[in-house]
Amino acid sequence: MLRFTTAGESHGPALVSLLEGMPAGVPLLAADVDADLARRQQGYGRGRRMQIERDSAELLSGVRAGETIGSPIAMLIRNRDWANWQEIMDPAPRDGDADGALRRRAVTRVRPGHADLTGLLKYDRDDARDILERASARETTARVAAGAIARRLLTELGVRVGSHLVHLGGVDARRPQEMPAALNEASDASPLRTLDAEAERAMIERIDVAKRAGDTLGGICEVVVDGLPVGLGSHVSWDRKLDGRLAGAMMSIPAVKGVEIGMGFGAARASGAEVHDEIELAPGRTRAGNVRRASNRAGGLEGGMTTGEPLVIRVAMKPISTLMKPLGTIDVVDGAPAKAVAERSDVTAVPAMGVIAEAMAALVIADAMLEKFGGDSLREIRRNLDGYLAHVSARLGG
Repeated sequence: MLRFTTAGESHGPALVSLLEGMPAGVPLLAADVDADLARRQQGYGRGRRMQIERDSAELLSGVRAGETIGSPIAMLIRNRDWANWQEIMDPAPRDGDADGALRRRAVTRVRPGHADLTGLLKYDRDDARDILERASARETTARVAAGAIARRLLTELGVRVGSHLVHLGGVDARRPQEMPAALNEASDASPLRTLDAEAERAMIERIDVAKRAGDTLGGICEVVVDGLPVGLGSHVSWDRKLDGRLAGAMMSIPAVKGVEIGMGFGAARASGAEVHDEIELAPGRTRAGNVRRASNRAGGLEGGMTTGEPLVIRVAMKPISTLMKPLGTIDVVDGAPAKAVAERSDVTAVPAMGVIAEAMAALVIADAMLEKFGGDSLREIRRNLDGYLAHVSARLGG
């Protein structure tokens, strides 16, 4: 019902984001999108690209007079660095270069851990730049743009999406007993988007050491979604289970290698009594059906459906595969041993990954909301949601 696609290369003229299925009547300004694009560029340990780009979305269709109109929403995000890459990335052939052999900055010393070699073999290319330009995490800028619009819909329906960093480079951050009501406001105030100031200092030291060594670091972010009504998703078919849909979305983010919901892998190491959330009546908790879980070890999902408790997802990102002290590889021209190509890179992008994970969560959850309360306008969806909540609330303790 809600789907998006992106287009564009890292050093091409622009990125394109196309979002279909957004109902009419959702308030939307370009500034709403730009705010999340700016958040994606935050983070201690980012590279020079973040100093070059100042991402801003141009709304090309689907919005009129500050509201969505129900048609596909197209957005253009220009790459400011395009001016320095036109000769290399020009879509048109150049005189005397019919086969592309004379293009500068060809990548033949493929990077371990990246899509370079596998993509080059799969698509039968001679220059891995044809692969890495699209495989680059720069593509996630267009995802964040689409996710920002999904977030606007969720905000209108009383749902909040936030994130914070809980681990980086071997340092764990303490999770507060009570999460801030304005989670992103609190986490964005930190250069690493963490809520633990002591851990932040240790993480910054690790980043500085890694940078001097020409190395990179990974980490974990936690996405928290509040205000969800009970019953999004379904238990009846594998592809309708919301936890599966969320996990797939998170694993599609470049460099993400693990996803946990609630206790995650920890649940496999504990007994049933230590894992499952006891249920009690709680009149007034309309979105949860007037009940509460005494704990939230399930992370807000049971049987592939939301419970009305906060949705908690942890997303693990490996270290970035472009190292300033390159790893050993081969040159695909002749198979000779070589050092991998090293272009500018971040030491870590985990804080930004949290913003990207928010966007992917918002897109999946907005789709689930439309699936459950579908309508062609925001007003219609609100009526459907209100009617459902009135019915659910009347079942127990209403």
